Amino acid sequence: MAHALRLAARGLGNVWPNPAVGCVIVKDGLIVGRGWTQPGGRPHAEVRALDQAGPRAEGATAFVTLEPCAHHGQTPPCAEALIAARVARVVTALTDPDPRVSGKGHAMLRAAGIAVTEGVLAGDATRLNAGFLKRVTRGLPFVTLKLAATIDGRIATATGESRWITGAEARRKVHALRLSHDAVMVASGTALADDPDLTVRDMGAVRQPVRIVLDRLLRHAPQSRLGRTARDHPVWMVHGPAAPDVARQAWAATGATLIEVAEGHGGLDLPAALQALATRGLTRVLCEGGSTLAAGLIRAGLVDDLAVFTGAKGIGGDGLAALGSLGVTALADAPRPRLVEVQTLGEDHYVLWSMDHKA
Repeated sequence: MAHALRLAARGLGNVWPNPAVGCVIVKDGLIVGRGWTQPGGRPHAEVRALDQAGPRAEGATAFVTLEPCAHHGQTPPCAEALIAARVARVVTALTDPDPRVSGKGHAMLRAAGIAVTEGVLAGDATRLNAGFLKRVTRGLPFVTLKLAATIDGRIATATGESRWITGAEARRKVHALRLSHDAVMVASGTALADDPDLTVRDMGAVRQPVRIVLDRLLRHAPQSRLGRTARDHPVWMVHGPAAPDVARQAWAATGATLIEVAEGHGGLDLPAALQALATRGLTRVLCEGGSTLAAGLIRAGLVDDLAVFTGAKGIGGDGLAALGSLGVTALADAPRPRLVEVQTLGEDHYVLWSMDHKA
């Protein structure tokens, strides 16, 4: 199952709105087939593994990171494929919460006389597919908030200079994070200041994430890098009801997708914005700025992981803080994330924290 989970991880950022699933088929102590969900969500992991195993699947054990699907969608149910292959046993990590499945796959296998074992490495599988699970059960995507700051918690000098706080190794890690998420999101202030393209670079031919700007009034220019490349890689502009018609038309002409959401206190309604993204299929969103958006997401309890890059530099109190106001007046009320991972990247450090929200 651990091997199946490692295979499943290859699908992160590539398979939304589907879950990233891995499958390993074992017979007589040997792996005879393995697979993971392919880009776009098809074919499924079980089908790939069964194709590789061929007739050797008969009498074998299939280890699958998520309950095999039991419904007819774009492809027949994977539970039926396992039954047709005459596997003897299926071991799964999680029950699929999708109402179209939700125990039906396990029941179908048992009804066919196949032994089923559930819950193997369930915690690891839950962590891996937290985005899919959160979207299905709560209607929200999993959000990773990325911060790149100096040792004194600053993201730019007083003049706004921010390139580069971290070195090449840390920046490559950021691209790996983008690759494992369905979308990369910034606020309009960051878009205006940096004119980013938000793509994955220097990692070969990969499926690019959706690029999202939360821009209440559509202030970011359609002539920007995002606007000029919207037909090459998807751009979603999330705006409020007050966005001018001329700006909407200009962005629509670039090929970008426009998504209107309600306004909240002083900006867009962040829960509504994320719900809109989940409705369109996104399961994992990497937020890369800015400080006001970051603080707003934390205050609203919408951040699941906090990915912090610390550069070996110090700017001082006149620099721009990594986070805007959180409204914390007592230490007891401060967010207390859980440490997940620490890496040294050249002269910089990467620390991953979990905000411990349920998936």
